[in-house]
Amino acid sequence: MERQISRRGFIRGATTTTMAAAVVPRTLAATNETLPRRAGADAGWTFSRGDFPGAEQQGFDDSRWRKLDIPYDWSIEGPYDENAPCGGSGGYLPTGIGWYRKKIALANSIEGKRVRLEFDGVYQRSKVWVNGHLLGERPYGYITFGYDLTPFLVPGGENLVAVRVDNSLQPNSRWYSGSGIYRHVWMITTDPVHIAPAGICVRTSEVSERSAMVEVTTRVLNETAKTVSCRVEATIRDQRGTAIGTVFVRGRVPANNHRLFVQRVPVSNPSLWCTETPALYTASSTLRAQDGSVDSESTTFGIHDIRFDADQGFLLNAKRVKLNGVCLHHDGGSVGAAVPLGIWERRFELLKEMGCNAIRCSHNPPAPEFLDLCDRRGFLVMAEAYDEWRYGKAQTPQYGYHRYFDEWGLRDAADMIDRDRNHPCIVIWSAGNEVPDQTAPDGPQTLQKLLNLFHAKDPTRLVTVACDNIAAEPKATPEAFLKKLDVVGYNYVDRWRDRREKYYSIDRHSHPHRKFIGTESPAMGGVRGAYGSEALPVFGEPVGNMRIELEQLEKFIQVYDYVSGDFMWTGIDYLGESRWPNKLAISGVIDTCGFPKDGYYFYQSLWTKKPVLHIFPHWNWRGHEGEVMSVMCYTNCDKVELFLNGKSYGTKGLEFPREGMEGHWPNYPARARVLQTTADLHLAWDVPYEPGTLKAVGAIGGRTGPIIEVTTTGAPMAIRLTCDRDGISRGWDNVALVKAEIIDASGMIVPTAEHEITFAVDGVGKISGVDSGRPDSHESYQSNVRKAFRGLALVLLQSNGSSGIMTLTAAAQGLSPADLTVLVT
Repeated sequence: MERQISRRGFIRGATTTTMAAAVVPRTLAATNETLPRRAGADAGWTFSRGDFPGAEQQGFDDSRWRKLDIPYDWSIEGPYDENAPCGGSGGYLPTGIGWYRKKIALANSIEGKRVRLEFDGVYQRSKVWVNGHLLGERPYGYITFGYDLTPFLVPGGENLVAVRVDNSLQPNSRWYSGSGIYRHVWMITTDPVHIAPAGICVRTSEVSERSAMVEVTTRVLNETAKTVSCRVEATIRDQRGTAIGTVFVRGRVPANNHRLFVQRVPVSNPSLWCTETPALYTASSTLRAQDGSVDSESTTFGIHDIRFDADQGFLLNAKRVKLNGVCLHHDGGSVGAAVPLGIWERRFELLKEMGCNAIRCSHNPPAPEFLDLCDRRGFLVMAEAYDEWRYGKAQTPQYGYHRYFDEWGLRDAADMIDRDRNHPCIVIWSAGNEVPDQTAPDGPQTLQKLLNLFHAKDPTRLVTVACDNIAAEPKATPEAFLKKLDVVGYNYVDRWRDRREKYYSIDRHSHPHRKFIGTESPAMGGVRGAYGSEALPVFGEPVGNMRIELEQLEKFIQVYDYVSGDFMWTGIDYLGESRWPNKLAISGVIDTCGFPKDGYYFYQSLWTKKPVLHIFPHWNWRGHEGEVMSVMCYTNCDKVELFLNGKSYGTKGLEFPREGMEGHWPNYPARARVLQTTADLHLAWDVPYEPGTLKAVGAIGGRTGPIIEVTTTGAPMAIRLTCDRDGISRGWDNVALVKAEIIDASGMIVPTAEHEITFAVDGVGKISGVDSGRPDSHESYQSNVRKAFRGLALVLLQSNGSSGIMTLTAAAQGLSPADLTVLVT
C-alpha cells in the first residue's frame, strides 16, 4: 500500500491560543481578495473504463475517451449480469477500473498561492496525480479527502489532474457502492497562511432558552518558512445574516506549523435547533496575517443541548424526544451513487410527512450536502463510520474495508469527525455496524482505540456501535465490549429466544444504568402493491408474521422512555443486497422511485398527529369474485367503518397507547371509552370480493373524520404526468421528479397496468434516469423507455445547462399520450 505523499495540512505539534474577549461591536470588512477561492471542479473531465498505464502523463492521448461532468457513477449504466463479480451485494452491476483526466489552465497570478484539490468521495482505491506526480491514494470510497497541488503546478500553463479508480476487487461491499468519482470535486485556492481544511470547529455549551456560549476554534496553517503574526476574528450571525457577536484574538503561528485559535462568543435568547424549527447560525473566521495573507471561512451550526439518559432516553433541549428513525443507504435509485440533492429533498419531504425525525447513515459517511440538508430539515442523525473493522464478513471475506482498517481506520474516522462535527443534526456517532470484532478477543481493544479518537475529537457527543450479536447463540457480544459503549446499539433486539416478547427489558433489569438505542430493526417493507401470493417474504418471514412482530416492537419502543428510539431497516429501498433476478432490496417503506408502500402509512399513523386513514389492497381482482379477502387499515382514528358498494361490514376501533383512569374512579379519558376491537395496530375486515367501491369512514372524538375510497378501475386509457415542482434551477443538483401514472377514463390509477412507456424531452432539459421501483427489472435506468409497475413510473429531468423551458412527452401503445412543461431558471 502506497502512502500519501503530499501531507501538507496535517502538521503535528500545534500551539493553541484561547480568547474569551469582550464582544467587538463591529466586524472587519472582507473583500473578495480576502476570501479563499472555493470553486467547483466538476466540469470538463474525460473518462474511460479500463486500465491505461501512463494515463497520468501529459502526453497520453485521451481523445477517444468520453467527455463528461462529475459526479458520475459508471456502474449504474449496467448492464446487469447474474455472474457479475460484485454479485447480488452490488446489484449485479459492473465494477472494474476507470480513469479520469482533467486539464486545468492556471493564470500567472496563482504564483505564491496554495492550491488544494478536494474530493467529496471516490469509490474506491483512488490514486491521484497532477502533472505526472503521484499525490497519494485513498482506499475508502466514502471519505472526503484532498491533496496540495502547489509544488507540482505550472502557473500560466496547462496542468493535468489524473485519477485512477479501482473497484475491481470484488465483492468489497454488502450493498451497491457505485464506482468512480461519484461526489463533487472542489479546487480551493488560498494564501500561504490560511485556515486549514475543515479548520473551524464550533461547539455550544451552557445552552438554555435565555443564553448560550459558542466556542469557535480556528486552525491556522502557516506554510511559509517564517513565524507569522496573525489576527483571527470570529463572528456569529443569526438566521437573517445579522452579526450578533464578534471576538478577535492575536497570535503567532510557527513556520511550517499550525496554531489553534479558540474564541468564545455569548449569545442571548438563542433560537434553539430542534426538529420542528431547525434554526441555523453561521460562524465566520477571518484571518489577517503579518505577511499579507488574508483568508475567511464560514460554517453553519445550531445551538442545542443533546443528551442520552438511562431512564428518559434521548433529550433535545431538555425535552424527551423519541427517535423515530430510518436507516438509509447512499444510492438514489436510477442515478446510482451519484445523487443530485433534489432527489434527497423529495425523499426527505416524504420521510417528514411520515413522521420520521431521525436518520441513520448506513453504514458510511454520506455526502456533505446530505448532512447540510438534514441540518435544514431538522432530522436527528446517527453518523456511522464503518461496516467493518479488522475482521471481514461473509459477503466480503477478502476485499472489504477490513483489508485497510489497520492502516487507515483511525485516520478515516478522524477525517469524518473533522468534516462533520459542526452539523447540529448529528446527535450520536456510530463507530461501526455489526462488526465481527464485537465477539473477537481483541474487539474491546479495537473499540477502545476508536472511542479514544471520537471522544478526543468530539467530547460533546456519545458513541455507539450497532451490535447484532447481543444474546446471540452460540457466541454473544461480551460484556467487556458492551460496557465500553456510551450508548448500547441493538440490531434486531428481538432476534433471540424470549427477547421476541421481552425486548430490552431483560438487559434493562440487569444493567439499569445502560443507555439503550435500537440501531436497526425490520421495517414494514415488501414489494410495492404486491398482495397475496405476490407478496415476497421480508427477512425470510411471511408478511403476516412480520406485521405482528413490528407492531409489537413498535408498541414497546413508544411506551418505554428508556429506549431512546429505533431505526427501521430501511426507510427507502436500495440497490444491492439482493438475489437474482432481483437487483435491489425491498426492505423500505418507500420504493426507489419515492412511491410510498402500504407500510409507510403504518408509521405515519403512529408517528404523526394528523388524521391518517389508509386501506389496502387495491380492488382490481377480476376472476376472484366471491373469494373472501382481508381488507387492512392503518389509522389513528378512534374507529373506522368499512363499506363495500354501500353495504357496511362493521365498525372497528383501536387505541394506542391505551389510557387508564384519571383523577378519580372510574374517570377514563374520552378516547379510552371508544370501541376497541383489537389490540393490534391495524384494523382488518374479511370481505367477499365483488367489483365496486370500498369506502372507509373514520371517526375522531365522536365526529366524522377522514373518508377514503378504493374503487375497481376501468381499462387503462391514458398517461398522466405530474411533477414534484413547477420548475428547477440550472445546476447538477437540481432535479424535477415526474410521476407517470396509467389511468382509466375516470382518472383513477390502474394498479395492475404495466404498459411500456416511451419518454422524450425537448428544450433545455435531459432525462437523467427512469425507474418504476420494480425489484426484478433489468431495464436500463439511462433508457428513455420503461415499463410501468403497478401503474406507475418515474422520470428524472435535469437542465442541460441553459435556462428556458423543457417539455416531457410520454407515450404507450393503446394509451392517450401526455406532456408536461418544466421551467428552468
